[in-house]
Amino acid sequence: MAEFLAAMRLASERRVELLLREVGQGRLEKAVAAAAGPAALGVSGAGFDVIAEIKRRSPSAGRLEPAGGGPLTVAQRARMYAAAGAAAISVLTEPDEFGGSLDDLTAAAAAVQIPVLRKDFLVHPIQVLEARAAGASGVLIIVRLLEDGPLLAMLDAVRRCGMFVLLEAFDGHDLSRAGRLLHTAPDLTALVGLNSRDLRTLRVDALRFERLADSLPGGLIAVAESGLSDPSQARSVVRLGYRMALIGGALMSAADPAQALSGLIAAGRQEAEACASA
Repeated sequence: MAEFLAAMRLASERRVELLLREVGQGRLEKAVAAAAGPAALGVSGAGFDVIAEIKRRSPSAGRLEPAGGGPLTVAQRARMYAAAGAAAISVLTEPDEFGGSLDDLTAAAAAVQIPVLRKDFLVHPIQVLEARAAGASGVLIIVRLLEDGPLLAMLDAVRRCGMFVLLEAFDGHDLSRAGRLLHTAPDLTALVGLNSRDLRTLRVDALRFERLADSLPGGLIAVAESGLSDPSQARSVVRLGYRMALIGGALMSAADPAQALSGLIAAGRQEAEACASA
């Protein structure tokens, strides 16, 4: 496992210990039972959708600021993404390297009707409960962080909470595992994401989407993650078979995030229409 991912797992395990000690699973289960149901993930028939991300900073790019103008609040940005056509909103809650928090997740979920996804380095089912109690309708789980047993326990927690999951892969082995495990849970709403970032260098591997397109699990919606910033790239991943994209940095730094997002969605859908009619 890459050093960065190992460090993130260790930090997440420490947060789990604190959560179990200070909050406890029973209290979170009660909070989940009392909460309104999660928003359903809707996938359009237009052939391409975007999960728009809110993150305060990244290890590779530092603090993410819009190109001109003042920063938006989490709620303002969430509403802007929803109005521009996002299928869902991803909120990065990892505090140490990404500057996130559950408060960001709660603020986004309270601001919009579309589903909100918790993106983090999740390692324990109690973190799924924590996400649902904070308003999340879905969670991202990184395949290579967990062995099959713990990963299946996480998926079971997602199912019991009525949430959806985005299983994130970085290579062909990850994709194979994701497909195998998800096909054992047909009642679970699930997406498979391929992240193009190299975990050793944290740089984007621009050719990964194409190189591994034939390894995408059949019967599941594939999500292209990281490195997408312009309409031509949206068209490219659609041609390769990806039905969704998770886009963060490009939207966080855009002078007009709504315009940038709507342009990416439109380009992807135009390409999907062209592919369908070819």
